[in-house]
Amino acid sequence: MTKKLQCGHFSFALEGAEAAYPVVMGILNITPDSFSDGGRYQGLEFALTHAETMIKDGATMIDIGGESTRPGSPSVPLDEELRRVMPTLYALRTLDVALSVDTCKPEVMREALIAGADMINDINGFRAPGAIDAVQDSDCGLCVMHMQATPDTMQQAPRYDDVVGEVIAFLRERVDAMTAAGIERERICVDPGFGFGKTVEHNYALLRGLPRLREELGLPVLAGMSRKSMIGAVTGRPVEQRVAGSIGAALAAVAHGARIVRVHDVAETVDALKVWHAAMHPLSVL
Repeated sequence: MTKKLQCGHFSFALEGAEAAYPVVMGILNITPDSFSDGGRYQGLEFALTHAETMIKDGATMIDIGGESTRPGSPSVPLDEELRRVMPTLYALRTLDVALSVDTCKPEVMREALIAGADMINDINGFRAPGAIDAVQDSDCGLCVMHMQATPDTMQQAPRYDDVVGEVIAFLRERVDAMTAAGIERERICVDPGFGFGKTVEHNYALLRGLPRLREELGLPVLAGMSRKSMIGAVTGRPVEQRVAGSIGAALAAVAHGARIVRVHDVAETVDALKVWHAAMHPLSVL
């Protein structure tokens, strides 16, 4: 396991006392059609206020997304994604928090890095032509995610013989391609892609399989389950009532070795993680 995750201006410890808490990545969707909070933070002022609130609540990274990746969503044109993302990224640069940009377009990656992004979070696993070239000479962190098919088709008929093994194989191949291009492993984390071409059963098999994922790949794991349908399937709750279920999923992921949790509800998740950590390491609260 790598001992740190290098993300541009930030370095996150993965071992020792400094690694007591996972990185909490707050979600900032600046899209009109995100499945959970589409349209709420499109205006620059609203986006900045929400980011500041998440930082105050304990987020150590903000993930900026300008393209919805909900099941069935079409791709957003390049110019439109840049128009959404770049002003927000520039506005947030003065805040003391790592900034991630959620994109699969190499052109957006390049512009985001010029603007000072600390991480590129790619749901497509840096498979697009030019994606690795766009990030290889920077010092930004890179999140490599697994997705079966594309957002507009991924939930039509997802199928695996061994979902954990197949996701690990995919992620290993992508990490090998990146390290072959000269990218240091200390810059890479992996995301099994909960909800991206998976049934409910696949998602929970992956959640249980996170220790295997971490052990076999030797890289920090990012888990993003906040408010997703896998939570609703178990709780029977609609999207706006999935806070408690999402917190339960985040705690389960951390208990299984995830080092980054990507969440909508930062304050509630941070509080839950503090209590969980105190229960697991009672002397640390003194």
